[in-house]
Amino acid sequence: MQKIYFNLKSGEVKIKVTNSDDLWCLSQIIEERDLVKGLTVRKIKLRDSEERGSESIKKTIFLMLKVEKIEFHDYQNSLRISGKVVEAPEDIPKGQYHTFNVELGTIITIIKEKWLKYQLARLNESVEEHPKTLICVFDREEAYFALLKKYKYELLLNLKGNVQKKGDPIKVTSNFYLEIISHLKNYSQKYKISNIILASPSFWKDYILKELKDESLKNKITFATCSSATVNAIEEVIKRNEIREVLKKDRVAKEFNLVEELFREIAKYNLAAYGFKEVEQAIDLGAVKTLLVTDSTILKYRQEEKYGGLERIMKRAEETGAEVIIISSEHEGGKRLEGLGGIAALLRYKLHYS
Repeated sequence: MQKIYFNLKSGEVKIKVTNSDDLWCLSQIIEERDLVKGLTVRKIKLRDSEERGSESIKKTIFLMLKVEKIEFHDYQNSLRISGKVVEAPEDIPKGQYHTFNVELGTIITIIKEKWLKYQLARLNESVEEHPKTLICVFDREEAYFALLKKYKYELLLNLKGNVQKKGDPIKVTSNFYLEIISHLKNYSQKYKISNIILASPSFWKDYILKELKDESLKNKITFATCSSATVNAIEEVIKRNEIREVLKKDRVAKEFNLVEELFREIAKYNLAAYGFKEVEQAIDLGAVKTLLVTDSTILKYRQEEKYGGLERIMKRAEETGAEVIIISSEHEGGKRLEGLGGIAALLRYKLHYS
């Protein structure tokens, strides 16, 4: 995301969308009653005439609308912001409905009465350049490559090796480890990778290390251990202590670790609360240190027209000094939090509920 203009006194922020992660970010930041303005395409109805009849043309115009609905579709890289027009050219009546289709390259301005800390933090994260991390989990027969993104990981490839089978007289001549190294090089160049996490069960990583001659590639690699060469091992690797330093700037790793901490506290019946009512009570008592809410929960409350209550406790949490973190439901950590109702909190002190 590119920052074009920030004026928090007037509540006005102007940005340019530069990648698909920005669309998800904006879907979590923009709320009902916000004002959004920018260039957009709209059908303009021409005057009726006997010769032409009723005609319309598509025209690029500048509009400002008051937001009523936000729709994000990850699989389509699509963000739709709908609401009533409050500022437009003379031939567009105010009060009509319009939808901004936000995509790569779109420039929009968002105006809020008050920007919350978590909204600004999320916005600044999207503006900052973060090192890109590639994860590869493998054994002698199979490898999975994944690109760590801001709110999830993207599976790039499942590679299967042609290995020698016991009792098979046909000798295999290909080297699976060299195939893995070749893909590491290609992905490193394609995505401008800064860090590579290479994980395997047992001693398989020792074999790949013997084949690794490229020093520039080797310098990007951190080795780790995983229990298997499966998709689930990618999430296992993200949570491992030995690579936290590598991943400390990656949001997915931060979210995983926060959810892990939450479940540890729940297991000890200690500094945790979960579920809307319990978390709301903890916030009102000023006991919440970190509030965790999944993006799916925000979407659900919007669809059920209950978002006002959720918005209130998020704002109240910030007023009491708590950090508000939106957790993506696209990864396993977010799915686990969904199982607790999609909202939970890490506490400053233990509460005794009656």
